[in-house]
Amino acid sequence: MLINLHSHLEGRVRPATAAELAQRAGVPEPAGGWEQAIQLDGPADLTVYLEKVASTYPLFTDLDAVGRICAEAVEDAAAEGFDFLELRFGPATHTAPGRSIDDVLAAACAGLTDAVARTGMPAGLVPAALRHHDPETNDAVARAAARHAGRGVVGFDLAGDELRFPHLSPYVTAFGIARAAGLGITCHAAEAAPGPAAREAVERFGATRIGHGAHIASDPATLGWAADEGVVIEVCPTSNWYTGAIGAVVDHPAPVFAAAGIPLVLGDDNPMQTRSSLPAERAVLTDQLGFTDIQLAALDRTSVAAMFADDSVRAVLRSRLGTAS
Repeated sequence: MLINLHSHLEGRVRPATAAELAQRAGVPEPAGGWEQAIQLDGPADLTVYLEKVASTYPLFTDLDAVGRICAEAVEDAAAEGFDFLELRFGPATHTAPGRSIDDVLAAACAGLTDAVARTGMPAGLVPAALRHHDPETNDAVARAAARHAGRGVVGFDLAGDELRFPHLSPYVTAFGIARAAGLGITCHAAEAAPGPAAREAVERFGATRIGHGAHIASDPATLGWAADEGVVIEVCPTSNWYTGAIGAVVDHPAPVFAAAGIPLVLGDDNPMQTRSSLPAERAVLTDQLGFTDIQLAALDRTSVAAMFADDSVRAVLRSRLGTAS
């Protein structure tokens, strides 16, 4: 199955759409065109990676652009044969005078629900607090996400530069708001910081899933704890190579996680930047990391169980797995 549980809206902007929106907004076309401008040249570190992702921010020029980019992300995933897509993004980065966080989120929800209706592929939005934003802004994102729960929003996340902003205390209130609204809770953690950052995210925020978590593998205590607690790790192998979390794709710790008994799900993170969408990431698991059919089946079952979706969507996907319950 193709269940994508870690993918960023800002990393799914079509180059052709980027060119059109940029021209409309008077943004100069970069040398080499937008496709080259969006894509990474090679592995670096998380800060450089996020700067490349941020190259798409000026394209979210108005609410129509927000809705269009979101709709096209769903359409592209459906065309690739996805069974489900969670789209995470930082709505506060796309505000402007007269354009509130609520406005941005409403536009994204409208684009998503329209595309879901047209394609038949279920999807949900996971708004993210951002590490470099102040607590007031992140609390406002959480309140907006709570207001849109059940109208396209399914979860809440913390994203951004873990190297520069490693502390989690400023985001506790925002996650409390999201939990109270019944949203699924995930958090980028131990992507650039040491493994114990993942445990802190679970204990402080109530996260049931950890985004990336690459450095958990090098901390035996955290590795054992994650297995004991059943914490789900969202693995994105190619992205972790580009961010410098691993030295090579073949070094990705997914086999270590699997051997430890940690439940795994798969994502493609920012596929326009890395040129690797979910089908390619699934191939990485088998061709480079040695995952067996049995392990892929386990990943599929975990994905259905851990996805942020209502019971009706989960039931349909379970029936596809032949594990209706």
